[in-house]
Amino acid sequence: MPELPEVEGYRRYLEATSLHQPIEDIEVEDTKLLTTEHALLLEALRGASFTGTRRVGKNLFVFTDRPGVILHMHFGMTGDLEYYHQSLDRPRHARIVIYFRGGYNLGFICPRKFERMGLVNDIETYLRDKKIGKDALELTVEDLAIVLAARKTAVKSALLDQQVAAGVGNWIADELLFQAGIHPEKQANQLSQQEVEALHRAIQEVLRTAIEREARYADFPPSYIIHARAWDTSPYEDAEQHRQCPRCHKPVAQSKVGGRTTYFCEQCQPVSS
Repeated sequence: MPELPEVEGYRRYLEATSLHQPIEDIEVEDTKLLTTEHALLLEALRGASFTGTRRVGKNLFVFTDRPGVILHMHFGMTGDLEYYHQSLDRPRHARIVIYFRGGYNLGFICPRKFERMGLVNDIETYLRDKKIGKDALELTVEDLAIVLAARKTAVKSALLDQQVAAGVGNWIADELLFQAGIHPEKQANQLSQQEVEALHRAIQEVLRTAIEREARYADFPPSYIIHARAWDTSPYEDAEQHRQCPRCHKPVAQSKVGGRTTYFCEQCQPVSS
C-alpha cells in the first residue's frame, strides 16, 4: 500500500500539476469514497483553487484559497493521482475526478475502493482525533525515545503504530530495523539509547532514499533487505543470492510479528542485542 515515500511523491506531483487552477466541478463515481457529503464538497470547492499541500504520514492535505477549506486524501491500499487533459480518456479507476477550468483534470485513482477523500477544517484537530502522531521524518531522537519507551510491544509493531511514526508501513519497518541492527521482536521500551539513535538515523536515511528513488524498490541500494522480499517467491536460479542478507550473506529469515510478514537477518539483528 502507499506509504510515506509514495504519498510524498503524490504530494509533489499534485503541487507540480494542480495548483492555482479554479475548480469547475467534481465528479464522484462512488460516494462511499467520500468522508464529506458530495453536495458539501461541491459547495466548498467549486470556484476555489488549490494553493499548497502538507503531508503527515500517509495523509495528504491540500490547502485552498478559501479559509478553513482543506481537502484530505488517503490513498488506502492502491490509490494514486493522475493529471490529464480533458481531451484524453478518463484514466482507469479514476473514481473521483476534479475538473479545472483550464481544461485539465485530476483523477483520484481508486482501484480497490479503500481510498478516501473529504474536507477537514483544521489539520491538527484531524490528526488528534485520528490518533496520528508526528510524521516519521519530523521525529527527533528525543521524540522517538519517548514514544518507544511507552510501548511494551515488539518494536516492529510499535513502528507500525501511526501514533509512533506516522507513515511507516510494513516494508519500511523491516528496513529500518535491519539498517539499525535491531531484532523486530525486541520490546520497544527495552531499546538502549544507542539503538534508538541508530533507529532514528535509519528512519532518516531509508525514507529519504525511498523518496529520492520515487519508491522504486528495484532502484534501492543493494545493502537494503527489501530486495529479499521481491525475490522470496521467485523461481529464477539467481533468486537465491537475493534471498541472502546483503551484509553477512546468510539466508534472510521470515516470520510473523503482530500478524505482519517480517523479514530480518538473525545474524545481523540478534535477539539479545
